[in-house]
Amino acid sequence: MISPRFLISHGAVVSHTPAVLAGACLLVLAACGGGGGSSGGNSTGTLNLALTDAPSCGYDAVNVTVEKVRVHKSGSATDTNSGWSEVVLAQPTRLNLLTLTNGVLEELGQTALPTGKYTQLRLVLSPNDSAHPLANSVTPTGGSETALTTPSGQQSGVKTNIDIDIAADKVADFVLDFRVCESIVKRGNSGQYNLKPVITVLPRLSDAGMRIVGYVDTSLTPATTTVSAQVDGVPVRSTPPDSTGRFVLYPVPAGSYDLVVNAQGHVTAVVTGVPVVTTAYTYVNTTASRIDPPTATARTVSGTVSTGVDPIDATVSALKLYNGGPTIELGTVPVNALDGTYSFSLPAEAPLRAAYAAESTPLVFTADPTSPTGQYTLKATYSGTVKTQVVDISTGPVAATPFSFP
Repeated sequence: MISPRFLISHGAVVSHTPAVLAGACLLVLAACGGGGGSSGGNSTGTLNLALTDAPSCGYDAVNVTVEKVRVHKSGSATDTNSGWSEVVLAQPTRLNLLTLTNGVLEELGQTALPTGKYTQLRLVLSPNDSAHPLANSVTPTGGSETALTTPSGQQSGVKTNIDIDIAADKVADFVLDFRVCESIVKRGNSGQYNLKPVITVLPRLSDAGMRIVGYVDTSLTPATTTVSAQVDGVPVRSTPPDSTGRFVLYPVPAGSYDLVVNAQGHVTAVVTGVPVVTTAYTYVNTTASRIDPPTATARTVSGTVSTGVDPIDATVSALKLYNGGPTIELGTVPVNALDGTYSFSLPAEAPLRAAYAAESTPLVFTADPTSPTGQYTLKATYSGTVKTQVVDISTGPVAATPFSFP
């Protein structure tokens, strides 16, 4: 919505449909009226947005060209309904989403909106055309840049459900987490990819805290390592570490989390009970006590999902379930849009587990006896319906039973 290169000189126009506000105003961390109208004594508040990204899962670049962002109070509003408020970039801006990881945010700006609850957001992308054939593109690791197919994002915008309250004379500050790993969908063996954006909206209440900071060993490759803050097996924020092993998860709402370090070819490491507050950073360790999980026996789980609909729009997650302990997610992937295939490479060994302690106290990891070695739960999701099955990779790779949705 938003660009790592979005500077004051770029500017943006804020308008409301169906008519553009006369004498359009520049969005330079302040904006003029939003959709639905704010005249006649109606109270208004301010919506402030920023963008960040989660790990990239095998891509060197994911580029999108953004035209505008739209918000509406109705989750069922169509593209032609009145009441939309828009943040329109002065000119379409191409950006690489993978620059927005490890705590980096790109500020989108602000717009004034009538008070009330907003439930729909749409990200409108420029189309790939003859003049700009790679306006939206992906570069797989070891591959060449390829155009992304974005059928829904080019016209009415990519729809995301939101739950944002705009209060009178207050600023509602939110971050849009663009989950690239779940948003890029392979199309069979054609070498082509679809873009189906998965975006999570997170509140940003304070710049003084809402961060988890720590260090993994520098031998863990950033491109194949993910650090995530999870609640009951649902990642709230995820990031790769940087080249020094440092990771920053931000923003993370105040609460208690399981910190999961998932590095390809290594045993999963989990730090339980990590507290997050709004007034200070949470440090889980120092450079003298980096998280360094041992190498693991990597085994493959593969399978298929069928839905009877083309393209196949489903995801599969790999979960580790504990008896009396936390559930953790080791990854979620979209299935191949043409043949429904998916695969994971998972450690056969049980995860290591440590309880959170003060930063100066080294974390003590031990094998978790409540986690059955080699057992994982696969969760397939299609159109709001979920199906699960347990697989066991203790003795070798596994071909999972096909998931079938009517």
